[in-house]
Amino acid sequence: MITLRKSDERGHADHGWLRSWHSFSFADYHDPAHMGYGNLRVINEDLIAPGTGFGTHGHRDMEIVSYVLDGALAHKDSLGNGATITPGEVQRMSAGTGVLHSEFNHERERVTHLLQIWILPSQRGIAPGYEQKRYADADKRGRLRIVAAPDGRDGAVTIHADAALHAGLFDGDEAASLPLAPGRLGYVHVARGEVEVNGQRLRAGDAALLRDEPAVALSGGRDAEVLVFDLAR
Repeated sequence: MITLRKSDERGHADHGWLRSWHSFSFADYHDPAHMGYGNLRVINEDLIAPGTGFGTHGHRDMEIVSYVLDGALAHKDSLGNGATITPGEVQRMSAGTGVLHSEFNHERERVTHLLQIWILPSQRGIAPGYEQKRYADADKRGRLRIVAAPDGRDGAVTIHADAALHAGLFDGDEAASLPLAPGRLGYVHVARGEVEVNGQRLRAGDAALLRDEPAVALSGGRDAEVLVFDLAR
């Protein structure tokens, strides 16, 4: 079974310095029908104005993945990490027993466009941690490149959750599929462009929720950048 979640159905918040679209209930947006999917709890598409950002704030017991689409995001945290995330990089922060961090767009004219992803951990109370890696466009072109996984396989960042995240770029005749084991959930988020997911056309901001499907099949992309999740129920 495939359920589509269209971009314009998402929650939306405009704070001036931040415009955000929420795929699932978050902050002041509450929809009992969209509280998450499996152990995927948050996908926020954020546009952060130049010279602004999130001040220091805390998290606990959550695996947080940041995926920058345009611009740059400066990160600092109470673990002593300081880095700038740019397109092609994936950042993982395990909040665990508690971590404080800030995120800022230091660009003077350029908006930072990113996806903030939260996944429920398999175990509460772990030690906080941080990891960041770059994945070349060539490694995502016409294929699904694993970028986050519980065992860190094939160079993925290691998340402490029963989930795997793949990223791909698709255009023209490029196609790829990801098998889903029985009992697993699939979730596809189109970050930009458009693509067919199991025969259904999706555009930027759209998502497909797959249950009891043998695979996620992507084809017919038009400048598409896609995130595909393999999730526990």
